[in-house]
Amino acid sequence: MPLEFPEHPVSAIAAAVTTAPAARTVRRVRKRAISAPSMSDFVQVGQSVRINVHYDFQVHNYEFEKRNGRCQADLMPSNNVWLRDTPGALIPLFREHRDGLTKSETMRLTGLSRTAVSQRIDALVEAGYLTSGSTTAGDVRGRPAERFTMHVRRGVLLVADTGATEVRTALCDPLGAVLEEQCGPLDITEGPEQILSLIAARFDDLLQRAGVAHDRVLRIGLSLPGPVDHDRQRVVRPPIMTGWDDYDIAERLARDFACPVTVEKDANAMALGEYRQVYPHTPALVFVKIGTGVGTGLIIHGDIYRGADGAAGDIGHVPLHGQPTDKAPQCRCGNDGCVEAYAGGWALARDLSAAGFPARSVNEFIDHVRSGNRMALQLVKQAATIVGTAVSDIVNMVNPRIVVFGGQLAELDDILLATARNVIYGRSLPLATRNLRIAATTLSAPGVHGLAQLLADQVNSAAAVDAILTKTAPRE
Repeated sequence: MPLEFPEHPVSAIAAAVTTAPAARTVRRVRKRAISAPSMSDFVQVGQSVRINVHYDFQVHNYEFEKRNGRCQADLMPSNNVWLRDTPGALIPLFREHRDGLTKSETMRLTGLSRTAVSQRIDALVEAGYLTSGSTTAGDVRGRPAERFTMHVRRGVLLVADTGATEVRTALCDPLGAVLEEQCGPLDITEGPEQILSLIAARFDDLLQRAGVAHDRVLRIGLSLPGPVDHDRQRVVRPPIMTGWDDYDIAERLARDFACPVTVEKDANAMALGEYRQVYPHTPALVFVKIGTGVGTGLIIHGDIYRGADGAAGDIGHVPLHGQPTDKAPQCRCGNDGCVEAYAGGWALARDLSAAGFPARSVNEFIDHVRSGNRMALQLVKQAATIVGTAVSDIVNMVNPRIVVFGGQLAELDDILLATARNVIYGRSLPLATRNLRIAATTLSAPGVHGLAQLLADQVNSAAAVDAILTKTAPRE
Protein backbone atom coordinates (compact mmCIF):
# COMPACT_ATOMS: atom_id res chain seq x y z
CA MET A 1 0.00 0.00 0.00
CA PRO A 2 1.56 3.33 -1.02
CA LEU A 3 2.54 5.66 1.80
CA GLU A 4 0.96 9.09 2.02
CA PHE A 5 3.10 12.14 2.74
CA PRO A 6 2.36 15.85 3.12
CA GLU A 7 2.71 17.81 -0.11
CA HIS A 8 5.37 20.14 1.24
CA PRO A 9 8.85 18.65 1.87
CA VAL A 10 9.37 20.59 5.11
CA SER A 11 6.13 19.20 6.53
CA ALA A 12 7.06 15.70 5.42
CA ILE A 13 10.52 15.89 6.96
CA ALA A 14 9.31 17.49 10.19
CA ALA A 15 6.71 14.75 10.62
CA ALA A 16 8.81 11.83 9.47
CA VAL A 17 12.39 12.14 10.70
CA THR A 18 13.20 10.17 13.81
CA THR A 19 16.65 8.79 13.08
CA ALA A 20 19.48 10.75 14.67
CA PRO A 21 21.86 11.05 11.67
CA ALA A 22 19.15 12.47 9.43
CA ALA A 23 17.65 14.68 12.11
CA ARG A 24 20.72 16.90 12.33
CA THR A 25 20.61 17.53 8.59
CA VAL A 26 16.86 18.02 8.53
CA ARG A 27 16.90 20.63 11.27
CA ARG A 28 19.30 22.60 9.10
CA VAL A 29 17.06 22.18 6.06
CA ARG A 30 13.94 23.33 7.94
CA LYS A 31 15.51 26.73 8.51
CA ARG A 32 15.55 27.38 4.79
CA ALA A 33 12.64 28.67 2.75
CA ILE A 34 11.85 25.69 0.53
CA SER A 35 9.31 25.86 -2.26
CA ALA A 36 6.78 23.08 -2.78
CA PRO A 37 8.18 20.41 -5.12
CA SER A 38 6.68 19.26 -8.39
CA MET A 39 5.31 15.75 -8.70
CA SER A 40 8.56 14.58 -10.29
CA ASP A 41 10.23 15.22 -6.92
CA PHE A 42 8.47 12.14 -5.52
CA VAL A 43 9.57 8.66 -6.57
CA GLN A 44 7.83 5.49 -5.37
CA VAL A 45 10.36 2.74 -4.62
CA GLY A 46 8.60 -0.37 -3.33
CA GLN A 47 7.20 0.49 0.08
CA SER A 48 9.29 3.66 0.37
CA VAL A 49 9.10 7.11 -1.16
CA ARG A 50 12.05 9.27 -2.18
CA ILE A 51 11.75 13.03 -1.99
CA ASN A 52 14.18 15.67 -3.25
CA VAL A 53 14.64 18.75 -1.07
CA HIS A 54 16.03 21.82 -2.90
CA TYR A 55 18.20 24.39 -1.16
CA ASP A 56 21.50 26.19 -1.78
CA PHE A 57 21.37 25.21 -5.47
CA GLN A 58 21.47 21.53 -4.50
CA VAL A 59 19.06 18.64 -4.33
CA HIS A 60 19.25 16.45 -1.23
CA ASN A 61 17.46 13.12 -1.42
CA TYR A 62 15.52 11.62 1.47
CA GLU A 63 13.99 8.16 1.50
CA PHE A 64 10.85 7.68 3.59
CA GLU A 65 9.84 4.26 4.79
CA LYS A 66 7.42 2.76 7.29
CA ARG A 67 9.32 1.03 10.08
CA ASN A 68 7.76 -0.38 13.21
CA GLY A 69 4.51 1.34 12.32
CA ARG A 70 6.16 4.76 12.06
CA CYS A 71 7.21 6.82 9.06
CA GLN A 72 10.97 7.48 9.09
CA ALA A 73 13.42 9.16 6.75
CA ASP A 74 17.06 8.63 5.88
CA LEU A 75 19.39 10.92 3.96
CA MET A 76 20.42 8.94 0.92
CA PRO A 77 24.15 8.58 0.03
CA SER A 78 25.78 11.65 -1.48
CA ASN A 79 26.43 9.84 -4.75
CA ASN A 80 22.66 9.77 -5.27
CA VAL A 81 22.37 13.56 -5.23
CA TRP A 82 20.68 14.97 -8.35
CA LEU A 83 18.72 11.76 -9.01
CA ARG A 84 15.76 13.37 -10.64
CA ASP A 85 14.09 12.23 -13.84
CA THR A 86 14.17 15.61 -15.61
CA PRO A 87 17.08 17.60 -17.10
CA GLY A 88 16.25 20.84 -15.25
CA ALA A 89 17.81 19.58 -12.00
CA LEU A 90 21.25 19.77 -13.64
CA ILE A 91 21.04 23.53 -14.21
CA PRO A 92 22.00 24.52 -10.62
CA LEU A 93 25.04 22.27 -10.94
CA PHE A 94 26.23 24.09 -14.07
CA ARG A 95 25.48 27.48 -12.47
CA GLU A 96 27.74 26.51 -9.60
CA HIS A 97 30.53 25.33 -11.93
CA ARG A 98 30.98 28.46 -14.03
CA ASP A 99 33.95 26.99 -15.92
CA GLY A 100 31.77 24.15 -17.16
CA LEU A 101 31.65 20.39 -16.81
CA THR A 102 32.26 17.46 -19.08
CA LYS A 103 29.80 14.59 -19.19
CA SER A 104 32.25 12.44 -17.23
CA GLU A 105 32.55 15.09 -14.52
CA THR A 106 28.78 15.40 -14.39
CA MET A 107 28.53 11.63 -13.94
CA ARG A 108 30.97 11.73 -11.01
CA LEU A 109 29.17 14.62 -9.34
CA THR A 110 25.65 13.24 -9.74
CA GLY A 111 26.03 9.48 -9.71
CA LEU A 112 23.91 9.29 -12.87
CA SER A 113 24.71 6.84 -15.65
CA ARG A 114 26.43 7.93 -18.85
CA THR A 115 23.21 7.46 -20.78
CA ALA A 116 21.18 9.53 -18.30
CA VAL A 117 23.76 12.34 -18.29
CA SER A 118 23.97 12.39 -22.07
CA GLN A 119 20.20 12.53 -22.47
CA ARG A 120 19.85 15.39 -20.00
CA ILE A 121 22.78 17.45 -21.32
CA ASP A 122 21.74 16.93 -24.94
CA ALA A 123 18.23 18.17 -24.11
CA LEU A 124 19.62 21.25 -22.35
CA VAL A 125 21.96 22.01 -25.26
CA GLU A 126 19.15 21.67 -27.78
CA ALA A 127 16.95 24.02 -25.73
CA GLY A 128 19.74 26.59 -25.52
CA TYR A 129 20.47 26.35 -21.79
CA LEU A 130 23.93 24.82 -22.21
CA THR A 131 26.58 25.29 -24.86
CA SER A 132 29.58 23.14 -25.71
CA GLY A 133 32.58 25.32 -26.26
CA SER A 134 36.02 24.33 -25.11
CA THR A 135 37.33 20.79 -24.97
CA THR A 136 39.28 19.02 -22.28
CA ALA A 137 41.84 16.28 -22.76
CA GLY A 138 40.27 12.99 -21.82
CA ASP A 139 41.55 10.52 -19.27
CA VAL A 140 42.09 7.94 -22.01
CA ARG A 141 43.19 8.10 -25.60
CA GLY A 142 40.60 9.40 -28.00
CA ARG A 143 39.03 12.69 -28.91
CA PRO A 144 39.00 15.44 -26.22
CA ALA A 145 35.93 15.59 -24.00
CA GLU A 146 33.45 18.42 -24.59
CA ARG A 147 33.02 20.91 -21.77
CA PHE A 148 29.53 22.29 -21.31
CA THR A 149 28.76 25.68 -19.78
CA MET A 150 25.65 27.79 -19.22
CA HIS A 151 24.70 29.59 -22.42
CA VAL A 152 24.87 33.26 -21.46
CA ARG A 153 23.68 34.50 -24.86
CA ARG A 154 20.36 32.67 -25.02
CA GLY A 155 18.55 35.82 -23.91
CA VAL A 156 18.68 38.81 -21.58
CA LEU A 157 17.12 40.04 -18.35
CA LEU A 158 15.93 43.62 -17.80
CA VAL A 159 15.84 45.16 -14.32
CA ALA A 160 14.77 48.53 -12.94
CA ASP A 161 15.77 49.41 -9.38
CA THR A 162 13.30 52.20 -8.68
CA GLY A 163 13.54 54.63 -5.79
CA ALA A 164 11.52 57.68 -4.89
CA THR A 165 13.68 60.08 -6.90
CA GLU A 166 15.76 57.98 -9.32
CA VAL A 167 15.74 54.73 -11.26
CA ARG A 168 18.65 52.53 -12.25
CA THR A 169 17.95 50.27 -15.24
CA ALA A 170 20.19 47.46 -16.42
CA LEU A 171 20.57 44.80 -19.08
CA CYS A 172 21.82 41.46 -17.70
CA ASP A 173 22.69 38.03 -19.02
CA PRO A 174 20.67 34.93 -17.99
CA LEU A 175 23.02 34.30 -15.05
CA GLY A 176 22.47 37.77 -13.62
CA ALA A 177 25.70 39.46 -14.71
CA VAL A 178 25.15 43.16 -15.46
CA LEU A 179 26.04 44.04 -19.06
CA GLU A 180 24.73 47.61 -19.47
CA GLU A 181 23.47 50.08 -16.88
CA GLN A 182 21.80 53.51 -16.79
CA CYS A 183 20.73 55.83 -14.01
CA GLY A 184 18.40 58.80 -14.18
CA PRO A 185 15.99 60.94 -12.14
CA LEU A 186 12.27 60.37 -11.67
CA ASP A 187 9.46 61.29 -9.32
CA ILE A 188 7.64 58.19 -8.11
CA THR A 189 4.60 60.31 -7.16
CA GLU A 190 3.87 60.96 -10.85
CA GLY A 191 2.00 57.65 -10.97
CA PRO A 192 2.44 54.22 -12.55
CA GLU A 193 1.55 55.06 -16.16
CA GLN A 194 4.16 57.77 -16.51
CA ILE A 195 6.85 55.97 -14.51
CA LEU A 196 6.40 52.61 -16.27
CA SER A 197 6.40 54.33 -19.66
CA LEU A 198 9.69 55.98 -18.70
CA ILE A 199 11.15 52.63 -17.57
CA ALA A 200 9.96 50.90 -20.77
CA ALA A 201 11.64 53.63 -22.83
CA ARG A 202 14.90 53.14 -20.95
CA PHE A 203 14.64 49.39 -21.47
CA ASP A 204 14.23 50.06 -25.20
CA ASP A 205 17.35 52.22 -25.16
CA LEU A 206 19.38 49.49 -23.43
CA LEU A 207 18.21 46.88 -25.94
CA GLN A 208 18.96 49.12 -28.93
CA ARG A 209 22.45 49.94 -27.66
CA ALA A 210 23.16 46.23 -27.18
CA GLY A 211 21.53 45.22 -30.46
CA VAL A 212 19.09 42.85 -28.73
CA ALA A 213 15.54 42.25 -30.00
CA HIS A 214 12.49 42.38 -27.72
CA ASP A 215 11.79 38.67 -28.16
CA ARG A 216 15.15 37.90 -26.52
CA VAL A 217 14.00 39.31 -23.16
CA LEU A 218 13.48 36.36 -20.81
CA ARG A 219 12.11 38.23 -17.80
CA ILE A 220 11.77 41.72 -16.33
CA GLY A 221 12.39 42.67 -12.70
CA LEU A 222 11.16 45.86 -11.03
CA SER A 223 11.84 47.01 -7.47
CA LEU A 224 9.70 49.73 -5.89
CA PRO A 225 9.86 51.79 -2.67
CA GLY A 226 6.69 50.33 -1.18
CA PRO A 227 5.17 47.13 0.24
CA VAL A 228 4.65 44.41 -2.37
CA ASP A 229 2.21 41.52 -2.31
CA HIS A 230 4.59 38.86 -3.60
CA ASP A 231 1.88 36.42 -4.64
CA ARG A 232 -0.06 38.97 -6.69
CA GLN A 233 3.01 40.99 -7.76
CA ARG A 234 1.33 44.29 -6.94
CA VAL A 235 2.08 47.20 -4.64
CA VAL A 236 -0.24 47.42 -1.64
CA ARG A 237 -1.19 50.80 -0.13
CA PRO A 238 2.22 52.44 -0.67
CA PRO A 239 2.60 55.56 1.49
CA ILE A 240 4.22 57.80 -1.14
CA MET A 241 3.25 56.17 -4.44
CA THR A 242 0.04 57.85 -5.53
CA GLY A 243 -1.98 55.69 -7.92
CA TRP A 244 0.15 52.55 -7.50
CA ASP A 245 -2.11 50.70 -5.06
CA ASP A 246 -3.13 47.36 -6.68
CA TYR A 247 -2.02 48.62 -10.09
CA ASP A 248 -1.37 45.78 -12.58
CA ILE A 249 2.31 46.42 -13.32
CA ALA A 250 2.79 43.22 -15.35
CA GLU A 251 -0.15 44.07 -17.62
CA ARG A 252 1.26 47.53 -18.34
CA LEU A 253 4.74 46.24 -19.20
CA ALA A 254 3.19 43.47 -21.31
CA ARG A 255 2.21 46.16 -23.83
CA ASP A 256 5.89 46.47 -24.69
CA PHE A 257 7.44 43.15 -23.63
CA ALA A 258 6.01 39.64 -23.98
CA CYS A 259 7.68 38.10 -20.93
CA PRO A 260 7.00 37.51 -17.22
CA VAL A 261 7.47 40.37 -14.75
CA THR A 262 8.72 40.14 -11.17
CA VAL A 263 7.95 42.95 -8.69
CA GLU A 264 9.95 43.27 -5.46
CA LYS A 265 10.33 45.74 -2.60
CA ASP A 266 13.46 47.86 -3.11
CA ALA A 267 15.04 47.04 0.25
CA ASN A 268 14.55 43.30 -0.38
CA ALA A 269 16.31 43.56 -3.74
CA MET A 270 19.19 45.45 -2.11
CA ALA A 271 19.47 42.86 0.64
CA LEU A 272 19.66 40.01 -1.87
CA GLY A 273 22.25 41.85 -3.95
CA GLU A 274 24.41 42.45 -0.89
CA TYR A 275 24.08 38.84 0.19
CA ARG A 276 24.93 37.30 -3.19
CA GLN A 277 27.75 39.70 -4.09
CA VAL A 278 29.46 40.31 -0.75
CA TYR A 279 28.24 37.99 2.04
CA PRO A 280 27.14 34.72 0.37
CA HIS A 281 27.83 32.55 3.41
CA THR A 282 26.23 34.57 6.19
CA PRO A 283 23.21 32.84 7.80
CA ALA A 284 21.22 36.05 8.30
CA LEU A 285 21.59 39.58 6.91
CA VAL A 286 19.66 42.81 7.44
CA PHE A 287 19.92 45.58 4.84
CA VAL A 288 18.91 49.05 6.04
CA LYS A 289 18.00 51.47 3.27
CA ILE A 290 18.10 55.06 4.46
CA GLY A 291 17.59 57.54 1.64
CA THR A 292 14.47 59.50 0.84
CA GLY A 293 12.64 56.92 2.94
CA VAL A 294 13.63 54.25 5.48
CA GLY A 295 13.19 50.50 5.10
CA THR A 296 14.88 47.16 5.63
CA GLY A 297 15.28 43.90 3.74
CA LEU A 298 15.89 40.58 5.47
CA ILE A 299 17.84 37.57 4.19
CA ILE A 300 17.42 34.37 6.19
CA HIS A 301 19.51 31.37 5.11
CA GLY A 302 19.96 32.66 1.60
CA ASP A 303 16.38 33.65 0.85
CA ILE A 304 14.44 36.90 1.08
CA TYR A 305 12.18 36.86 4.12
CA ARG A 306 9.02 38.73 3.18
CA GLY A 307 6.70 37.59 5.96
CA ALA A 308 3.19 36.24 5.44
CA ASP A 309 1.99 39.15 3.29
CA GLY A 310 5.15 40.97 2.22
CA ALA A 311 5.28 43.50 5.06
CA ALA A 312 8.38 42.18 6.86
CA GLY A 313 11.03 44.79 7.60
CA ASP A 314 8.95 47.93 7.04
CA ILE A 315 10.43 49.90 9.94
CA GLY A 316 9.95 53.28 8.26
CA HIS A 317 6.31 53.48 9.25
CA VAL A 318 6.58 52.13 12.76
CA PRO A 319 5.53 54.81 15.29
CA LEU A 320 8.43 56.22 17.28
CA HIS A 321 7.74 55.80 20.98
CA GLY A 322 8.94 58.14 23.67
CA GLN A 323 8.27 61.34 21.72
CA PRO A 324 5.60 63.95 22.57
CA THR A 325 2.53 62.98 20.53
CA ASP A 326 1.33 66.57 20.19
CA LYS A 327 4.60 67.54 18.50
CA ALA A 328 5.04 64.43 16.34
CA PRO A 329 5.59 65.34 12.67
CA GLN A 330 3.19 63.98 10.10
CA CYS A 331 4.54 61.22 7.90
CA ARG A 332 3.89 60.88 4.19
CA CYS A 333 1.81 57.79 4.98
CA GLY A 334 -0.71 60.00 6.80
CA ASN A 335 0.17 58.94 10.35
CA ASP A 336 2.05 60.98 12.92
CA GLY A 337 5.42 60.20 14.43
CA CYS A 338 6.70 57.41 12.15
CA VAL A 339 10.41 56.61 12.09
CA GLU A 340 10.59 57.97 8.55
CA ALA A 341 8.89 61.23 9.59
CA TYR A 342 11.94 61.91 11.78
CA ALA A 343 14.77 60.12 9.95
CA GLY A 344 13.87 59.89 6.25
CA GLY A 345 15.84 62.04 3.85
CA TRP A 346 12.78 64.09 2.94
CA ALA A 347 12.15 64.77 6.66
CA LEU A 348 15.74 65.88 7.23
CA ALA A 349 15.54 68.26 4.26
CA ARG A 350 12.26 69.59 5.66
CA ASP A 351 13.70 70.23 9.12
CA LEU A 352 16.87 71.82 7.79
CA SER A 353 14.84 74.14 5.55
CA ALA A 354 12.66 75.07 8.53
CA ALA A 355 15.84 76.02 10.41
CA GLY A 356 16.72 78.52 7.68
CA PHE A 357 18.99 76.40 5.46
CA PRO A 358 17.13 75.60 2.23
CA ALA A 359 17.37 71.96 1.12
CA ARG A 360 14.99 70.89 -1.64
CA SER A 361 16.24 67.32 -1.85
CA VAL A 362 18.20 64.65 -0.02
CA ASN A 363 21.28 65.46 -2.11
CA GLU A 364 21.11 69.13 -1.13
CA PHE A 365 20.81 68.08 2.52
CA ILE A 366 23.92 65.91 2.11
CA ASP A 367 25.76 68.89 0.62
CA HIS A 368 24.98 70.89 3.79
CA VAL A 369 26.36 68.08 5.94
CA ARG A 370 29.56 67.86 3.95
CA SER A 371 30.02 71.61 4.11
CA GLY A 372 30.00 71.38 7.92
CA ASN A 373 26.54 72.83 8.62
CA ARG A 374 26.06 72.23 12.36
CA MET A 375 22.29 71.94 12.15
CA ALA A 376 22.58 69.35 9.36
CA LEU A 377 25.12 67.38 11.38
CA GLN A 378 22.83 67.43 14.41
CA LEU A 379 19.91 66.16 12.30
CA VAL A 380 22.01 63.29 10.88
CA LYS A 381 22.99 62.15 14.36
CA GLN A 382 19.36 62.35 15.50
CA ALA A 383 18.26 60.31 12.46
CA ALA A 384 20.99 57.72 13.08
CA THR A 385 19.87 57.35 16.69
CA ILE A 386 16.24 56.84 15.68
CA VAL A 387 17.05 54.34 12.92
CA GLY A 388 19.54 52.54 15.16
CA THR A 389 16.85 52.14 17.80
CA ALA A 390 14.47 50.60 15.28
CA VAL A 391 17.16 48.31 13.85
CA SER A 392 18.14 47.11 17.33
CA ASP A 393 14.66 45.61 17.68
CA ILE A 394 15.23 43.65 14.46
CA VAL A 395 18.65 42.53 15.71
CA ASN A 396 17.09 41.18 18.90
CA MET A 397 14.38 39.29 16.98
CA VAL A 398 16.31 38.05 13.92
CA ASN A 399 19.87 37.80 15.30
CA PRO A 400 21.61 38.63 12.00
CA ARG A 401 25.33 38.13 11.45
CA ILE A 402 25.62 41.43 9.59
CA VAL A 403 23.66 44.68 9.25
CA VAL A 404 24.41 46.63 6.07
CA PHE A 405 23.47 50.28 5.59
CA GLY A 406 22.75 51.59 2.08
CA GLY A 407 20.94 54.42 0.37
CA GLN A 408 21.86 58.05 -0.17
CA LEU A 409 22.35 58.91 3.49
CA ALA A 410 24.61 55.87 4.02
CA GLU A 411 27.24 57.88 2.11
CA LEU A 412 27.63 59.79 5.41
CA ASP A 413 28.95 56.62 7.05
CA ASP A 414 31.52 58.42 9.18
CA ILE A 415 28.67 60.20 11.01
CA LEU A 416 25.52 58.18 10.47
CA LEU A 417 27.04 54.71 10.74
CA ALA A 418 29.14 55.51 13.79
CA THR A 419 26.10 56.80 15.69
CA ALA A 420 23.79 53.99 14.56
CA ARG A 421 26.41 51.37 15.46
CA ASN A 422 26.68 52.65 19.03
CA VAL A 423 22.90 52.61 19.44
CA ILE A 424 22.48 49.10 18.00
CA TYR A 425 25.24 47.61 20.13
CA GLY A 426 23.98 49.43 23.21
CA ARG A 427 20.31 48.41 22.88
CA SER A 428 20.67 44.84 21.59
CA LEU A 429 21.12 41.67 23.60
CA PRO A 430 24.75 40.64 24.25
CA LEU A 431 24.25 37.27 22.55
CA ALA A 432 22.72 38.93 19.48
CA THR A 433 25.71 41.28 19.09
CA ARG A 434 28.49 38.88 20.02
CA ASN A 435 29.30 38.18 16.35
CA LEU A 436 27.37 41.05 14.79
CA ARG A 437 29.03 43.21 12.17
CA ILE A 438 27.64 46.60 11.07
CA ALA A 439 28.92 48.09 7.83
CA ALA A 440 28.06 50.36 4.91
CA THR A 441 27.45 48.77 1.54
CA THR A 442 30.41 48.56 -0.81
CA LEU A 443 28.20 48.12 -3.89
CA SER A 444 27.20 51.02 -6.09
CA ALA A 445 23.91 49.35 -7.04
CA PRO A 446 22.95 46.49 -4.69
CA GLY A 447 19.33 46.65 -5.85
CA VAL A 448 20.30 46.02 -9.48
CA HIS A 449 22.42 43.02 -8.52
CA GLY A 450 19.67 41.67 -6.27
CA LEU A 451 17.01 41.93 -8.97
CA ALA A 452 19.34 40.35 -11.54
CA GLN A 453 20.06 37.39 -9.27
CA LEU A 454 16.39 37.00 -8.39
CA LEU A 455 15.47 36.80 -12.08
CA ALA A 456 18.37 34.44 -12.79
CA ASP A 457 17.08 32.09 -10.09
CA GLN A 458 13.62 32.18 -11.63
CA VAL A 459 14.53 31.61 -15.29
CA ASN A 460 17.06 28.90 -14.36
CA SER A 461 14.99 27.03 -11.78
CA ALA A 462 14.48 23.33 -12.42
CA ALA A 463 10.72 23.86 -12.72
CA ALA A 464 11.08 26.69 -15.26
CA VAL A 465 13.62 24.80 -17.36
CA ASP A 466 11.56 21.60 -17.36
CA ALA A 467 8.44 23.57 -18.33
CA ILE A 468 10.28 25.01 -21.37
CA LEU A 469 11.61 21.60 -22.32
CA THR A 470 8.12 20.14 -22.09
CA LYS A 471 6.73 22.83 -24.41
CA THR A 472 9.50 22.39 -26.97
CA ALA A 473 9.56 18.57 -26.89
CA PRO A 474 8.40 17.03 -30.19
CA ARG A 475 4.97 15.45 -30.10
CA GLU A 476 4.77 11.78 -30.98
